[in-house]
Amino acid sequence: MFIGAIADDLTGATDLCLMLARGGMRVVQVIGVPEAAFDFGAADAVVVALKSRTVPKEDAVAQSLAAARRLLDAGARQIFFKYCSTFDSTDEGNIGPVTEALLEATGAALTIACPAFPANGRTVYRGHLFVGDLLLSDSSMKDHPLTPMRDANLVRVLGRQTALPVGLVGYETVEKGAGAIRAAFDRAGGEGLRMLIVDAVTDDQLRAIGKAAAGLKLVTGGSGVAIGLPANFGFQEGAASAHPFSAPAGRAAIIAGSCSAATRRQIAAARAAGVPALKVDPQEIAEGRMTAEAAARWAIGSDHATPLVFSSDDPAEVARAQAALGRDEAGALVEHLLAEVAVRLRAAGFRRFVVAGGETSGAVTHALGPKALAIGPEIDPGVPWTVSLGDDEPVALALKSGNFGTDDFFLKAWDLLR
Repeated sequence: MFIGAIADDLTGATDLCLMLARGGMRVVQVIGVPEAAFDFGAADAVVVALKSRTVPKEDAVAQSLAAARRLLDAGARQIFFKYCSTFDSTDEGNIGPVTEALLEATGAALTIACPAFPANGRTVYRGHLFVGDLLLSDSSMKDHPLTPMRDANLVRVLGRQTALPVGLVGYETVEKGAGAIRAAFDRAGGEGLRMLIVDAVTDDQLRAIGKAAAGLKLVTGGSGVAIGLPANFGFQEGAASAHPFSAPAGRAAIIAGSCSAATRRQIAAARAAGVPALKVDPQEIAEGRMTAEAAARWAIGSDHATPLVFSSDDPAEVARAQAALGRDEAGALVEHLLAEVAVRLRAAGFRRFVVAGGETSGAVTHALGPKALAIGPEIDPGVPWTVSLGDDEPVALALKSGNFGTDDFFLKAWDLLR
């Protein structure tokens, strides 16, 4: 194994798997910390998908360290800590604390933090993260229900999460290529810096950053920075020997829990195209007026090819539910119900699921129980189809980060399975 990766949510893990597979690697995605007896086979890269983005930082650190130790014991030469391209976190964590712990576990003197993903409009310039043409703090992420991002300066954001010194490798250096970037790493290490935000606005710059990171024991960032890592181990882009992808036959459904602007647009586009949709509300769940049984029964009774069950809502309505129920309780109620809906649908013969939202994807996948996923065709940048491995009744899953995908994502995803 060349690269052992730890992702703080499920959709981020599949996104990273896709990037490494594009780079020529044979990739396996594992759900949760693998057991000691887990066989990684001939994988060049293994991505462990955790559900640690919004858990207490102590739990995130413990889970990440357990995954890192398992990967290192299996021979991983480089550890990659993957988080969202919008740097989803709070001032308490979890990116900084997990990075600190992984620096110690790997014995690394220094690491980088680069969430840039230009294909999806995430770029970093002078240490500031942009979403399209907007600063992160001006984007819809400022209203995220769990990790509102109200500061676009990543040096400041990361600096509030860690006591270790944080620095910046700026655009002018990155533009000069891998040699200049590597020299900047060396200078920063000599100055005692431990974490470096790295600017990137193009894929070519990400490739240069990846090349410069060849000697780092630990790399952190979004999946974009992984674009240059496989080449460090002799792999060529597009030469992946992927698992054969065969989607199981069966009914299909869409389950959406993300409240991001992108997912809300995708829901609107699907409904405008005639997709039947059932909205579940956390207040109704808490009062017993909406149950998983009722939602599943509605989907099973639909004569449409892809019924949609969703909890996504605008920020004002999310705030109302959180005020009434508590932030964590409102989210947990919805996640539990949507996961239970997926279980009931599978029992009724559904085998193909599109799931929107990192937390929702984690809950649904945990409930369905696959131990590993094979990566299939790409629907939109960063979002592939996957199929569960080792199941008697495999399911096809498209696990979409809330912010990813074009407006017609829910409509076109199925075309790749025909």
